[in-house]
Amino acid sequence: MATKIFVNLPVKDLERAKEFYVGLGYAVNPQFSDENAACLVISDEIFVMLLVEPFFKNFTRKDIADATASTEAIVALSADSRAEVDELVDRALAAGGRPTMDPMEMDGMYGRSFQDPDGHQWEVIWMDPSAVQGC
Repeated sequence: MATKIFVNLPVKDLERAKEFYVGLGYAVNPQFSDENAACLVISDEIFVMLLVEPFFKNFTRKDIADATASTEAIVALSADSRAEVDELVDRALAAGGRPTMDPMEMDGMYGRSFQDPDGHQWEVIWMDPSAVQGC
């Protein structure tokens, strides 16, 4: 069974994208990084591969979506508390991200979202353990 996830994102400017994610507190793994790609360590199980668009194109026959104009996917991360949701999204906005949706609060869940400099949409969500079972 798979135990790790690698999210591959096309980026226009690799250095700008790396700066943004390092500003969120994530580390770059130099072993899997070069002039075409940067591996960001989100957790022990989650990695984001930032790939410059021409390099990203080697992995698909489809056109690369313009994430500033359309949404292909929303990447969601869980947080351990409401405060952690706010801290991460506030860091994203301070690092040059843009807000995506209004904060969401319903049935024991709290979340906020942002777009990175390339327009990729992220959500950060906290679920109250007493209200949510089985996740």
